[in-house]
Amino acid sequence: MSILNEPQGAGATEDSNDNELLIRRKQPGNVVIKWLTTTDHKTIGTLYLATSFAFFLIGGVMALLMRAELARPGMQIISNEQFNQAFTMHGTVMLLMFATPLFAGFANWIMPLQIGAPDVAFPRLNMFAYWLYLFGSTIAVGGFLTPQGAADFGWFAYSPLSDAVRSPGIGADMWIMGLAFSGFGTILGSVNFITTIICMRAPGMTMFRMPIFVWNVLLT
Repeated sequence: MSILNEPQGAGATEDSNDNELLIRRKQPGNVVIKWLTTTDHKTIGTLYLATSFAFFLIGGVMALLMRAELARPGMQIISNEQFNQAFTMHGTVMLLMFATPLFAGFANWIMPLQIGAPDVAFPRLNMFAYWLYLFGSTIAVGGFLTPQGAADFGWFAYSPLSDAVRSPGIGADMWIMGLAFSGFGTILGSVNFITTIICMRAPGMTMFRMPIFVWNVLLT
């Protein structure tokens, strides 16, 4: 009887260990760490989509403030300088912090699946590119917390208006540094996508058999 009971006891011990490991993995702290350190292309794509939607809400608030200010003549809600800041940051957020990362999120989710790749070519580089985007975008928007406010020279940053004389505040410097970080992350993500499409297609997936979305990712 003892011989028959030993395997059952060992199996019960293994089951309890598996359950304990599963409980640990489901703890909130472990879930947060998993999302913050992930290299899975689907999870990173979800992070891109969620972050871009958050910046969309921020840009939408700026748009509402500008439209409310223009509803009637005179100064109603924000000053002239604050209006220029909202105009500058609204364009920057909607184009570079919402639209571009939104496409990157869909590309991370869909493109590897459509070409039969298990993941992108450089998973850690993919994660690093996302954090550069988030870090740089936060720096640029954080200019609103400075005493002089955010950048106010227009999101095209014309040189007569964006020099040190006409834009002396630190918000302009944060705008430039933030876009530099975010832009570098976009470049790294583009290199990752191009390498994945060219080098990691499934057998039989020729260039002219690729779906149109993959071609859009490659050319965009």
